[in-house]
Amino acid sequence: MHSPLEIARNYIEVSIHKANLSAFKMTILGIFAGLFIGFAGIASTTASSTVSDPSLAKLLGAAVFPAGMAMVLIAGSELFTGNNLIILAVLEKRIPAWKMLRNWFYVYFGNFAGAAFVALGVALGGTPDLFGGKLAESVVAAGAARCNLDFGQAVVRGILCNILVCIAVWMSFAAKQVSGKLLTSFWPVMLFVLCGFEHCVADMYFGAAALFTAHRYGISVEGLNVINFFVNCIIPVTIGNVIGGAGIVGCGYWLGYLRHTPLSPVSTEKEQEEVDIAEEY
Repeated sequence: MHSPLEIARNYIEVSIHKANLSAFKMTILGIFAGLFIGFAGIASTTASSTVSDPSLAKLLGAAVFPAGMAMVLIAGSELFTGNNLIILAVLEKRIPAWKMLRNWFYVYFGNFAGAAFVALGVALGGTPDLFGGKLAESVVAAGAARCNLDFGQAVVRGILCNILVCIAVWMSFAAKQVSGKLLTSFWPVMLFVLCGFEHCVADMYFGAAALFTAHRYGISVEGLNVINFFVNCIIPVTIGNVIGGAGIVGCGYWLGYLRHTPLSPVSTEKEQEEVDIAEEY
């Protein structure tokens, strides 16, 4: 198992790679992550839609949703919320801030496209017909709840969510085998779903799926519209996710493990030679 210090150092190298991807690759890999989270979203809703006990339904959905993060981590893709940890490389002055923001922009766009694609496929494919139409009601209700969030509450839920998501990514880097990565990432993701915290990429799916499903099945719910989807959900949740992921976990772990820590890894032989020369003096 890698120590927290090793995780921090390794993630900086990963961040440099992520930041230097082409815009095309960032977008494509972002689409895949959006697809994975979208699949997890519909699976989570399906698992809980016919369970009458609310707490049990929430638990079942929470137990299924981490499959999305498993695909993101193992299959290879770019997830905006996890990429908030790229702030580590910025704070270490290994990449400029604009490269981090560039990554966030293209990955965010890709995530939205992938999540919306799954949402559209779910509606057009008739998946909401399951259980005599009860799944359609659950899909619409899940999206409507997010469209009717209070702005401040949405920000706070976004903060709490991405603390857990980034911890899931961080913990997965401790493992050296696939089984370990799956096990370590499962629990934080399950917790954020169970607690009702908000993840902007998941909400991209839930909101879009509710809008598409409501239109196709003629279901009308107060507050469920495109404007509320962005103003009450996507924008504040994204703000909260950045604060929780980059601000709290990223900056916090940089302060705890990397700031003033000697012998941080270097990426080129020239830089290593400079470190060795400096050590001689």
